[in-house]
Amino acid sequence: MKRRSIDPEADDLDALAGLARALAALRTADEVTAFLEDLCTPAERQAMADRWRVIPLLLNGMTYRDIHDRTGVSVTTVGRVARCLELGAGGYRTAARRLRLPGAGSHH
Repeated sequence: MKRRSIDPEADDLDALAGLARALAALRTADEVTAFLEDLCTPAERQAMADRWRVIPLLLNGMTYRDIHDRTGVSVTTVGRVARCLELGAGGYRTAARRLRLPGAGSHH
């Protein structure tokens, strides 16, 4: 039987930190791909790939509708990604800068 923690929120933060450390320990795109294949369902991987796929298009100023027409990613998802890109924790922008995507700049 699974024991309940006294502080499940702290457990969730510890688990997220552990996952972040695991990802940071991986050294190549192939290693990350293998990890994601083990960790996520095909639908989860596709959802993450879709979100990432719209980042360069948003950075280049493409409209949500044009992004949807080009990628098939829903306008709602494009809007969520755009909000995270502008107001989120900065992860998208950091990755985009490190990959030297046009338009990533040093916004935040």
